[in-house]
Amino acid sequence: MKQLMTIIIAAILLGLPSMVGQKKNASKATTLEVTFNYQKQDGPGSNQYAVWIENEKGEMVKTLFVTSYTTKGRTRGNEQPMRGYIKRPACVPTWVKTAKADDLTDQQLDAFTGATPKVSGIQTFTWDFTDQQGKAVRKGTYRVKVEATLFNASTITYTGTFNTNDKPGSIKLTSQLTEQDEKHKDMVTGVKAIIK
Repeated sequence: MKQLMTIIIAAILLGLPSMVGQKKNASKATTLEVTFNYQKQDGPGSNQYAVWIENEKGEMVKTLFVTSYTTKGRTRGNEQPMRGYIKRPACVPTWVKTAKADDLTDQQLDAFTGATPKVSGIQTFTWDFTDQQGKAVRKGTYRVKVEATLFNASTITYTGTFNTNDKPGSIKLTSQLTEQDEKHKDMVTGVKAIIK
């Protein structure tokens, strides 16, 4: 009986490190989720936004989303197709510069372009720690950014810095508004970035 108890205790102790390892791996962050409340605005020159990840140097890692007007524009009548950020340079200008949009093909832009929501509501975007080609990124420090063109040249940009080794939880975001009295500033509110 004593020998049987010793075998059982030994088996439990031998299995303990693997159980601890499983628990440790289970808490490892695997995604970053960005959410915000979008309120559709009236009039032209509004309702454009982009969500992306950049590295410590400010270089583009991955665009999670950009509105279709920004990348494809809108044609009426006999107009020639023209990217929205060319026709209207105030369309998410920080994203355009960081993404080097002029160097991207229409097919590359299509990969992360989506329709501007027709109704207000919560928008959610997820990053799986991969780059634009789908390859896992190196461990290190990154920035998440959300930029919205509120009206004409008025924009708001939310920025949060984090490390891929951070524990799951919320990332502190700062915001920069170009026009403090912008009446359309409620277009994007409640922005959150959470490592999961």
